[in-house]
Parts: sequence; C-alpha cells; structure tokens
Amino acid sequence: MFMVLLCFFYCWQTNMCETLAHKWVKLLSTRLGRFFSKARVVCFLIVLTLTLLIMASYNLTWDKKRLPFTTSPIQVRPGVVHSNTAAAKVSSQNNLIDVKQLVEIINSKLEYTPRKVPDEKDVIEMDSHLFSVIPDHFLPGVKSPCWYKEISSERSTDPYRNNHYCRSSPTRKTLCDKMRPNFHKHLQNRDGKLFRLRCLPYFYIIGQPKCGTTDLYSTLKMHPEVQSSIIKEPHWWTRGRLGHFHSRDGFSDIFRVENYLDLFDVAAQHIQEKMNRNSSGDHHITQFVTEGGTEMINVLTFEASPSTMWDNRGRKESEPGFLAQDFIHTLQPGAKFITILRDPVERLYSDYLYFKEDKESVEDFHQKALKSVQLFQSCLSQWSLRACAYNRNLFSSKPLRLHVGLYVVFLLDWLTVFHRDQILVLRLEDYAADKRATLQKAFDFLGLSPLSVELEEDVMKQRVENSRGMKDRELGPMLPATRDLLREFHQPFNRKLASVLDDSTFLWSYP
Repeated sequence: MFMVLLCFFYCWQTNMCETLAHKWVKLLSTRLGRFFSKARVVCFLIVLTLTLLIMASYNLTWDKKRLPFTTSPIQVRPGVVHSNTAAAKVSSQNNLIDVKQLVEIINSKLEYTPRKVPDEKDVIEMDSHLFSVIPDHFLPGVKSPCWYKEISSERSTDPYRNNHYCRSSPTRKTLCDKMRPNFHKHLQNRDGKLFRLRCLPYFYIIGQPKCGTTDLYSTLKMHPEVQSSIIKEPHWWTRGRLGHFHSRDGFSDIFRVENYLDLFDVAAQHIQEKMNRNSSGDHHITQFVTEGGTEMINVLTFEASPSTMWDNRGRKESEPGFLAQDFIHTLQPGAKFITILRDPVERLYSDYLYFKEDKESVEDFHQKALKSVQLFQSCLSQWSLRACAYNRNLFSSKPLRLHVGLYVVFLLDWLTVFHRDQILVLRLEDYAADKRATLQKAFDFLGLSPLSVELEEDVMKQRVENSRGMKDRELGPMLPATRDLLREFHQPFNRKLASVLDDSTFLWSYP
C-alpha cells in the first residue's frame, strides 16, 4: 500500500507518467481534461488499478480464513482415486483425494474409548422441567408408559391453544382441531378434580433418514395393538426440546414437553377406552395390575423421528456430553428402539435427491460428495471421530449429510446407555426384498400378536411410502467414480458396524 501511495505522489509532482503514456492520455484528455491534467489522469488510473488488485487479493484471503473447515491442496499420490474418471467435465486434475490415507486415518480413530455417560442427577438438572412433568412410575397395568395428570378447568377449555406443533403448519393445525371434540369425553372426574391420561412412546423408530422409516411407520400403524403419535416425526428429543425448530417470524421456539405429550392424546384416549371396558366400578384413577384377574392393556405407543439416533446439533460441545438417549433412558430405562439402515452410499444419493435443487445432476452430486469428504477429512486432522460426527459447524459447511451414514458411531453411543436387546437394527434391503419376514422380526421384538391373514394381505398390498419419484429415477444412478469414492470412505465404518452387530450383511458387499 505504501508503494502505491509513493507512486501516486511521484507521478503527481513530475512529468514521468506523462512521458510514458503520452499517446494513451491524449485520447482520454478530451473528456477528462476539465478535471485533471494528462499526467494526473495516468497516475489516477494506475493507482486505481493497483488498489483494486490489492482489495481483490485481500478478499480472497479473508474468505479462506473464515471457513471453519477448509481443505489444504491435495497432492497426486499413488493409489488415489480421481474425482471422476468417466467425464472430464466433472472436475479438474486438482480434485484428488488420497483415499488410502483417509481410510488409515478413519481406522485409527474408530478405535476409541466409549463416551462417559453423565450421572443421572446431572441429566435431571439439565432439564428439570421435563422431569417435573413426567413421573417416576407409570401405570403398571398398561404396557405403554402412561399416567394420570390433573388438569385445570381453564386448561381443559382449549388444551391445544399454546401447542407449537399445532401452530407450525396448516396440516398440523387441522390434526389438532380434530382432537378437540373428543378431549373432554375422555377426562376422568374424581372428587371434583379432572384428570387426563398422558403417555410417552413405548418404542421409538429412531433412524435413519431415507432408509425406509416412513414406510415402516405406516405399516406398523396398521397393527391393531399399536397407536402412533398424530404426526410421524415430532423431532422433539433432538430439536423441539432444544429450540432447534424455527417459527414463521424467524425465531427459534422451545417446544415444551407438554406439546410433545399432546401428540399422543389420541393414543391415550384409545388406551383409556380399553381401560374402561376392562374395569368395573371406580376405574378413574385405578392402579391397574396384572395380578388378580385384571387384563394387561397391550397397546404400544410410538413415534418415528429419524433424527433421534444421530442429530445433536442443539448442543454446542465438540464432543457432546449429553445426548437425547441420556434423557430417554433416565425417564424410560426399559424403552425399545428400532432403527432401519441401508447402504450409506445409496442413502446419501437418496438424501440428495430428496432435498431437490435446480441444478440437480449426477455431476453436481459428485462435486458435493467430493467436497463433503474433503471437509470431513480436514476435520479429522484436528478433531476426534465423534467430534466430527456431531460437529454443528461441519454439518453446516458440508453440502451433503455425509455424517448421517456413520451408523456405527451413533449406535455405539446408544449402546452406552441401552442394552443391545433393546435396539432392533434392520436393513432396508431386507425390508424391500422380504417385507413379511422383516415385519415379523419387528413384531417379535415388540411382543406383538401375529396379524390376521386378511390384515397381513392388506399390509402387503400397501403402496411403498416416500419412494423415489419419476423425475429422480430419470436422473439415473450416480457416477461410478462417485460410488467408488463413497464406498471407500464408508467401508471402515461398515466393517465396524458389522463387527458390533455380528452380522456381515452390514458390510453391504463392497468389493
């Protein structure tokens, strides 16, 4: 900058600039002569050009500095995989990843000490309101975790008035409006006080996105012993509870636990009706027991938020100390969970197609996959594997949700608080190939009765929910180079998953 000012001063005081650019200045002087001398015009243009070049260079440097996870130039080495070997248009020679080195880094970081589970008292202190609303014990004669809660007469006039779910969309508002007429019919009166039956899910479908959770949810809903929340994906444990949802005015709203429990009112009313039929006399707040001839109310409540298994963006720690499962376990140590997985390479492509963009193409997917892998590699050079799997900044920087396919990282965290026999892990490939057999696994896991022949036939005839549309199918499969890159990236995670589950099918038959 100093040299630019010196040039400006020197040219202003001498005629050297004028001598060097006499002919050029002559052309411009007719229009600019009123304001500057010929020498001053030349110097002005020189200074302006140099200043712009310096500013442009500064801005480029600043952009690089502010990115949270930028990648250093990746050199060509033996054993690298081209970003695209099929089409030169996909990327230049610079976009190379040393896959062998990356796999070595992942393998070295996959062997880590399990997370330290927080003390129960610390979990309770983190969300004291949650634990003040939900009791320590549930009705013993009901298989789902249910209890009676006193409700004020004022609240009973419009129980869903302040529910954030009901206000979040017109569709959800309609669902809440449909619940209002039946609400008062199911209130229980005892000694002049009103009580309502509240329930949490007995089991949760916790993941993963684009792995068949919607179809599994719709199918399980058809079982007569199952009752779902009124919306499939509340996302309460990972988002609503932490204020990660956004309202229309742009501000984050915290969804209180009461909002979440309202979503199970229809299920609770169904259970209440069964309790009324199975009981005689004073059944209002009876503590139902399985002994003495009272029949167990075998109705299972559930919801299917596919973010529950992996999403912890509401927390700011690099390696989160508290996870959703810590709070669920403190409330429901006997809860059950189902997660359905698929080849993480195909999952990522399906995820990309679901979040449609104008420039959707196999080449665009390749570039985004490449950048996502590079950013993850850059993160691993500084942080642990768990930190990179949960990192909020990295999630925002990556153009694709690559980390959602790191199934084993999240599963191992769930196994720090729940027993292996409380988590059923399914594969979408098995579900698609033999839906009947896969559903039977789920029924056995949950202790559900077999379906009648007629109902089973209806279930098998159901259209597959949330399947790939015609436009997406026309786009065709991903490029071979993209598939090779992503398979190499995911292979160490798949090997670890297959080992943890003692099931080689979770290798997804990669060569």
